[in-house]
Amino acid sequence: MYVYNMPIAQLNIAKMLAPIDSPTMSGFVNNLDRINALAEESIGFIWRLTGEEDNATAIKVFEDDSIIINMSVWQDVESLKNYVYKTAHVEIMRRKKEWFSKMESMHMVLWNIPEGHTPTPQEAKERFAYLNENGESDYAFNFKYLNK
Repeated sequence: MYVYNMPIAQLNIAKMLAPIDSPTMSGFVNNLDRINALAEESIGFIWRLTGEEDNATAIKVFEDDSIIINMSVWQDVESLKNYVYKTAHVEIMRRKKEWFSKMESMHMVLWNIPEGHTPTPQEAKERFAYLNENGESDYAFNFKYLNK
């Protein structure tokens, strides 16, 4: 059962229109550090997946090299919602069509984690696959599920 006061992990994916180092993606890349710093400064932020560039764009979880991931952990779902929908992060979401293809499947998954647990990309991929194959449940869900 979903528990509102437990930490929440999130994975979102996006399919790039062009390679990450292309001019097409420059507007996205140029905003990564600012938006990631905003997340880290947000109330309720606990952790985010990073690679060599201090972001997760080079971490390959899916076979398709054009798919990039973002993964983080938050104190609770309200903290994550506030960051996603009530900060400058919204600017980036509004511009996503400039950089990313429309996804055929769901592109985000949320799940509760025990206090102190750091999820792995493989764990996130499994939750993501479960959500897309079985639909929303307490095991793998999205914001819409929480509003039911």
